[in-house]
Amino acid sequence: MASRGAMQKTSNMNKLLILLLLLCLQACAYKTNKAIAESGNQSDPQSHAPQKYSVPSLDPGLHQSPINIFTNRTKKEMNHDHFVVHFQDKVTAVENLGHTIQLDFNAGSTITIKDKTYTFKQMHFHTPSEHLIDGMTFPMELHIVSATENSVTPDYLVIAVLFKMGEENQFINEFINLTPSLPYSKTFVKDNSIKLNDLLSLSPTGDLGHHYHYTGSLTTAPYTETVDWFVLKKIYQASPEQIKKINTIEGNNARHIEPKNDRLVDDE
Repeated sequence: MASRGAMQKTSNMNKLLILLLLLCLQACAYKTNKAIAESGNQSDPQSHAPQKYSVPSLDPGLHQSPINIFTNRTKKEMNHDHFVVHFQDKVTAVENLGHTIQLDFNAGSTITIKDKTYTFKQMHFHTPSEHLIDGMTFPMELHIVSATENSVTPDYLVIAVLFKMGEENQFINEFINLTPSLPYSKTFVKDNSIKLNDLLSLSPTGDLGHHYHYTGSLTTAPYTETVDWFVLKKIYQASPEQIKKINTIEGNNARHIEPKNDRLVDDE
C-alpha cells in the first residue's frame, strides 16, 4: 500500500501538470488571436455596430447614393427637364420583402426624359428617409423606380418622395392593410384599387414639380451607379400611425449617406 506521503506527492504532481496544461492552452490561444488580429481577419466589435447613416461611409464607388443635399450648394437650372409620361395607374401586387414594402406596377407605364425611355417597375419605402436635406432626416421616403429595357446593366430613373408626420395619407391607406404580415409574401390586388395618382400627379405633361436632380446609385446591392435621382422638394404627409406601421413591417432600412464627391446637384 502506498504511503500517505507518496499519495500526496502524486496528487500535487497531477495538480501541477493540470496547471501547466492550462497555461499552455492559454498561451496558444493568445498567439492564435494575435495572429488573427495581425492578419486582419479578427472580427472587430466596432464592425458590428450600426453605421450612423448621417455620416458618409467609406464604401467603394464615387457616385453612390443616398446623399445629404445642401440646398445652398445646388446648381440652379433655368431650363427644367421635360418629362413625357405614359402612365397607367395600375398596381398589381403588394409585397412584404422582409426589408421593405414594395408595390409592383403593371406593365405598360413609361417615362421619357432627354430621349431616353424608362419603364415603371415598382415603388418601395424606407424608414427613416435615406436622403437628407441640409442634414435633416425625415421619417419616411418612397422610391418610384423605373428602368431601361433590353440592357445587361439597365439605367434607372428613381423619383424620391419624402414624408413628414402630419395628416393621414389616402394613398397609404389604400395598401397598408393589404400588406402581408409574413416576409417574402405578396398580395395581388385589383386594378385601380391602389392609385399612385392619389399621392402625386403623373400627368402626360410630366410636371413633377420642383426637385433636386443628381446622378448616383441604387441604395441596395449591387449599388449600381447608373441612376438618375429626382428628389421632390415637396414634403408629403402621412400620419404617425401609418409611418409606424410601415416601419414595424420593414424595420429601419435606410442606407447611410454617401460622399457627394465631385457631383453637382441640380435645383430644378
